[in-house]
Amino acid sequence: MNGNQDDSWPLKITGDFRVANRPLSEWLETADEELREMILACRFPWDLLAIQERVMAGWEEKISGDVHPAAVIEGRVQIGKGSRILPGVFIEGNVVIGEGCKIGPNCYVRGSTAIGDRCHIGQSVEIKNSILLSGTNVGHLSYVGDSILGENVNFGAGTIVSNLRHDGRNHLSAVNGIQTDTGRRKFGAVVGDGVHTGIGTLVYPGRKIGAGMFTLPGDIVRKDIR
Repeated sequence: MNGNQDDSWPLKITGDFRVANRPLSEWLETADEELREMILACRFPWDLLAIQERVMAGWEEKISGDVHPAAVIEGRVQIGKGSRILPGVFIEGNVVIGEGCKIGPNCYVRGSTAIGDRCHIGQSVEIKNSILLSGTNVGHLSYVGDSILGENVNFGAGTIVSNLRHDGRNHLSAVNGIQTDTGRRKFGAVVGDGVHTGIGTLVYPGRKIGAGMFTLPGDIVRKDIR
């Protein structure tokens, strides 16, 4: 990958980083020329979302987990062993869910979304076009759109990530103190490993929260938290 770790903060973008629940190095081995260029040019966290959208465009369905009859799937979905899709879940688009996950009840997962192993997406949660690494929980009453959440993150109830500017322009995100164009009209948050948010946390678009940080109930994340 290009750039340095300050560029990819609060993540560490290496060949082991998982996109669509597979390491980037594995995608590189089978990539066509376009995808190969995207992976080798990967520098910023938002580049990972573009790569995931690309690799999931030709997605094949594979369901090894348990899908409740009262759940609805519209799209091409991969679900790992031991994962349970509970009543009232609506999955739309190209989605991959790892092993040992609990999805639902009554949540909405859409877009090109990857949910790692041992994750919980719960009551009245919407996840859209995002990467959630293993051990991460978004338990209830939350929205996560166009975002990347590291491992073992826990979002308290009512955590909302904004992903759209009022003026509709591309989002900017600070890199080494410089506001950098993400090239994305919709972009949420980048959250490091082990972050915990208090209930009712609101996160401005394009903001980043460093590994191990936390917010208090009702906090508004207006700036990056290191």
